Formats: sequence, C-alpha cells, structure tokens
Amino acid sequence: MPKDSLDDLNSRLKAFAQTRNWEQFHNPKNLTMAMIAECAELVEHFQWLTPEQSMNLTQEKHDEVTLEMADILIYLIRCAERLDIDLIGAVERKIAINEARYPVEKVFGDARRASEYED
Repeated sequence: MPKDSLDDLNSRLKAFAQTRNWEQFHNPKNLTMAMIAECAELVEHFQWLTPEQSMNLTQEKHDEVTLEMADILIYLIRCAERLDIDLIGAVERKIAINEARYPVEKVFGDARRASEYED
C-alpha cells in the first residue's frame, strides 16, 4: 500500500473520530483492546476450518473476513497515529530485521522460530 494511501486513510479516520468527539476514547489502551477484540472475531471465522477450507472461503465468508480485517486495520492506523508511529517505516524496519534473523540459506522451507535454529 502506498504511503499516501495510508496517510489518506489516517486523515479520514481521524476526521471521522473528531467529528463525533471520539478522540477522547481513542487512546492507545482502548484502541489496542478494540483491535484484539477484532482479531478474535477474525480468528472465529477460521477456527474449525481445515487449511484447505481457509483458502477457499464462500463469498459470504470472504466478505465477513474482509470487514473484520478492515476493522483491525482501522484500529491499527488510529493507534499508530495516536503514538506518532510511521507504520510504513516500522514495517520496512521489521522486514530488514526478519531478513537478518531468517537468512534464506538457513530457513528455506522451515517455519521454526528464530531461537530454534542452531547457529
């Protein structure tokens, strides 16, 4: 997602909250609590599915999952705005960290945690 798109979403979400006088409720604690609740709702859609079923959702289920993901992103963007975190920069930084922690020649085809690989 281009950074300007993320900035545009942030502006719309901030305006939405300000217009409704909800900024008072949009603190990092409340936003992260709301986000984890939405994450749990997303998990519910996949809870008893096989991996294959999770890759082949009905259109109705796909639409429901889409909206849950949107809720999660909304709360994440709002929380980042409140904490003055550049999400794109944070993701780029995290990718660089993961590339160093999980070099291809060491982890190819293996999904263990970094601490489980021998040095």
